Amino acid sequence: MRPLPQLDPVSLRCDWPLLIEVASPLLDTANVIERARGILEPERLITLAQQHGVVAHLFSALAQAGPQHFAAALVGAARSARKEQLHSVMSLTAELFRLQQILIESRIEFLATKGPALACRAYGDMAARCYADLDLLVRHADVLSVTRQLVAAGYVSQTPLSAIENQRVPGEYIFHRAGTQSILELQTQRSFRYFPRPLPIEDFFQRSTTVKVDGRAVPALSAEDEFVLIAVHGAKHFWERLMWIADVAAMIYNCPEVDWKRIKQAAADVGAERMVRVALLLANRVLRAEIPREMEREVEADTACATLVRKIESWLPYGGSEPPALVQRALFRLRIRGELFAGARYLARLSFSTTEEDWSSATGGPGTSLRESLRRPFRLAKKYRRRSKERS
Repeated sequence: MRPLPQLDPVSLRCDWPLLIEVASPLLDTANVIERARGILEPERLITLAQQHGVVAHLFSALAQAGPQHFAAALVGAARSARKEQLHSVMSLTAELFRLQQILIESRIEFLATKGPALACRAYGDMAARCYADLDLLVRHADVLSVTRQLVAAGYVSQTPLSAIENQRVPGEYIFHRAGTQSILELQTQRSFRYFPRPLPIEDFFQRSTTVKVDGRAVPALSAEDEFVLIAVHGAKHFWERLMWIADVAAMIYNCPEVDWKRIKQAAADVGAERMVRVALLLANRVLRAEIPREMEREVEADTACATLVRKIESWLPYGGSEPPALVQRALFRLRIRGELFAGARYLARLSFSTTEEDWSSATGGPGTSLRESLRRPFRLAKKYRRRSKERS
């Protein structure tokens, strides 16, 4: 992915509104045609679309409106980016089926999240959204066995086997297969640390379903658990990409079977009530998605949601190239959790829960040392100060 250039007023006035329009499930082709007239640099628009993961949305909108309405340079740039995205989708889908076969033969249960499963569920098409990796959820008790199976099948684990044997828990268990660009992120109930409360993993498996991906049934989270997960994932990353908001809007619009009462309960089980409300309000404010009737009262009553959404809207167009400063990040974590004391506990846990970047030695003994935990906040402060200087 090309680096995102600094957005100037012209790009914010022309490129960004077009991407907002194409990402909405309530697409207005007349608006797309009108907004596209102001596009002066198609390559700049495509770079912004790639950064926000909405290349497929853009290409689909141009095709729906009719290519004859747009400059040839814009259509050509969008088509080229779409071909690149389709190639990635096809490769990752094939990789998903390969992983599925390995885990079935190993008799290890897994659930697909995000990626092609979410694309099929929310949009009805595995290529309707962008994704650069695959995400699978397994029980923590199975992670060592899964790692051994994947390594034997030719995958390379970013987390050393000795660290996993010693019960070290990284931010995610990342694997890639030699000779390919395929990346797998394996998650367990212990590595999903951005959930305010521990995942009820057995409930997830009990409520699981299958999603048809290119005609093949793939085990997946229930639609309700998936919705809560993408709300937490968006909050984890400060909702810096338009694609994540588009996913929320698409599930609201395209999944009438979703049980919103079940979503409320699932969110309460993991302490993500406000995260879900913010996700809904974002989809409404940014992409015009209607807030489900069953959720309207909760979203309206939680006045902090509107404040958080305004903050997100201020950094959203920049696609992560100008992320919130360290203090803003801390305040966001504090408020996104809910009540003051719950937010403080959540922020403290994230501040002191170590990942592989904090480990003194990736192959050290089991558990986390006090020194590593205490060193983590200072490492994070240094990291984000350095990023701030690089941008200035």
